[in-house]
Amino acid sequence: MASKQAVHMKHGQGETSYARNSSFQRAEQNRMKPLIEVVITDLCSSTSTLLHGKIVIADLGCSCGPNALALVSTAINAIHNHCLQIQQPPPEIYVLLNDLPDTDFNTVVKSLVTLRQSKNPVVVTGVAPGSFYERLFTSNSLHVVCASNSLQWLSKAPEVLTRNRIPAFDIDEHARREMLPMVREAYEQQFRKDFKLFLELRAKELVSGGRMVISLVGTRSDVIASKFSLFPGIVAQILSVMVAEGVIDKAKFDSFYVPLHGSSIEEAREIIKEEGSFSIKKMRVHDPTAEMNIALSSPSKFVNNLIALFEPIIVQHFGEVMDEFVRAAELHCSLDVDGCLREERARTSRAMLVVSLAKA
Repeated sequence: MASKQAVHMKHGQGETSYARNSSFQRAEQNRMKPLIEVVITDLCSSTSTLLHGKIVIADLGCSCGPNALALVSTAINAIHNHCLQIQQPPPEIYVLLNDLPDTDFNTVVKSLVTLRQSKNPVVVTGVAPGSFYERLFTSNSLHVVCASNSLQWLSKAPEVLTRNRIPAFDIDEHARREMLPMVREAYEQQFRKDFKLFLELRAKELVSGGRMVISLVGTRSDVIASKFSLFPGIVAQILSVMVAEGVIDKAKFDSFYVPLHGSSIEEAREIIKEEGSFSIKKMRVHDPTAEMNIALSSPSKFVNNLIALFEPIIVQHFGEVMDEFVRAAELHCSLDVDGCLREERARTSRAMLVVSLAKA
């Protein structure tokens, strides 16, 4: 297995691209907007926080497609509206978009042109390729950081699994059930390590009093998860069928790990408090079932979402097997997509976490 996984969404504007299969993510961004507007009002009302009449906003894990500018556009509009209301000139705005280097930045850069056309306020833009589990910006340089639907992606698969060659999803159901507690613990520990590092890095880059608004896919706290999370579990089931058909090698399947973890609200709150750089201003959890029903309302939409999210990481590990994967995926859910989704939702207890933080 390659040391670095291709954790980016599918490029382009085609039917199975992320750009055309990200309505669920857009709905979750809409839930972040009120919190971003509050953050902007707080910052614009505090002259001690802004540096010489400018504000620097970074979106981490922006991906590509129509959602790439959603959060920073919300912040810019909030700045404009607030300054109109108090009849003060707006600060100059510097917008930075970040994602991994394999992201389709050509599309992102083209979309940034629309922001730069603004004359009031003045908007300057830039991109910062790289992992948000590393330093991205200079110290005390950012005022607002946003991250939407991205922090559930880990920096890597848990080493305790990869080093000891423990499959994340064993084809044998009995073995899978026995190993599940160890697998879940390994993913939880990797998330704890990564999320704590993320907070430490952003604390260095934000100014005193700087703010963050983040959202991530999580799990409900009142349910003890007994199975794998929704999409990785389905991907593993489809790939296991391909193993049985001889399309892919079982050893290759056993070494495939999706670096994804759904945190509970208690887990996230505990890590934030333990790391200590931020105070929690607002923390919300909600059931995304309605948005999921819309985004995955037919077998074709369901399969297209799987491809948009997981094709890069599947192809990197298994090679050119997507034709066979699509065929197996369509077979998996074509007969009863509603029943399939009901079963998966019942066993995964998915939730969305939205958190507003202030640098202490």
